[in-house]
Amino acid sequence: MNICIYGASSDRIDESYKKAAWELGRELGRASFGMVFGGGATGLMGAAARGLRSVGDECVLIGVAPRFFDRPGVLFEECSEMIWTETMRERKKKMEELSDGFVVLPGGIGTFEEFFEILTLKQLNQHNKPIWIYNVNGYYEQIRKLLQNSVEEHFMTESQMALCRFCESAEEIIDYCARRECER
Repeated sequence: MNICIYGASSDRIDESYKKAAWELGRELGRASFGMVFGGGATGLMGAAARGLRSVGDECVLIGVAPRFFDRPGVLFEECSEMIWTETMRERKKKMEELSDGFVVLPGGIGTFEEFFEILTLKQLNQHNKPIWIYNVNGYYEQIRKLLQNSVEEHFMTESQMALCRFCESAEEIIDYCARRECER
């Protein structure tokens, strides 16, 4: 089972976020799950990849990046496989195709865009893969409130709100991944 990780590439963020991403990567590796990610060497993407690699080289780590990211220091060099795309749109599609579930780590506009696209695709029945929002340090409380407000104002339904799950720990995510794997 491959889990897609969306998250910040910025290295200027608080270390607690990087630690949480690293722990998630490590726990994915310990549970023998593969990881698909945007291939970044820095920020939460890089931290999650290093966490997975800390378990060993046998863990599947697939980076997906557009060719214009192929510059020194941008991409994680210890991927099992690096898949190249021409555009960011192709990148997201390839990541979706390779993944059995999605974890949204804290991030900025790119991460938000990835989350809302994958959530929209699920709502449109284009996939039925789980989406977990890793709410490190309460980072996604405002998004949770936004979504809940959309339900209360009848722009979306409770069932649409239930298409993603907010999680507070790496262990909670791994537990859901393991249960999902058992259901397959």
